[in-house]
Amino acid sequence: MTSIPKEVQAFMEGKTAWVATASPDGTPNATPKGSVRVVDEEHVVFADLYSRKTRENLRANPSVSVTVVDTTTAIGYQVKGTAEMLDSGPLYEGMAAELAAAPKEYPPLQYVVYISVEEVYDQSIGPQAGEQIA
Repeated sequence: MTSIPKEVQAFMEGKTAWVATASPDGTPNATPKGSVRVVDEEHVVFADLYSRKTRENLRANPSVSVTVVDTTTAIGYQVKGTAEMLDSGPLYEGMAAELAAAPKEYPPLQYVVYISVEEVYDQSIGPQAGEQIA
C-alpha cells in the first residue's frame, strides 16, 4: 500500500469519480460514482448500488482504478489499487446510514468497495500528466 498525499485526499472529497475495472478477458468497464470517500491515507471506498458489471469484474479481478477530475481547473488525480467487497461491518453500516439519510431515495446498498491504494498518479493537464506521485 501507499499513502495518498494530503492534497489528493482533500481534492477527492465531494467529487464524482470514474471507477474502472476489467473483466477476466480484459473487457474494460468505467462508471461514474458519486459516493467515493477517502477512509484514511491508504484507502478509499465507494457504494455499490447499481454496479452489476463493476461487481462482476471485481469478483474476478480485484484491480481497480479511480479517477477524479475538476473540469473547471483541469486538475485531476488517479488512484489504483486492490478492492475488497464488504457486505457488513462499520464501513458498510456507515455508508448504508449515509445513503438512508440522503435527500434522494437510493436502492439498497449491495456492497461497499474498499480499495487498498497502491499507486497515485497526477491526471492534471500539463507536462506532469500521468506522473506517479505516490
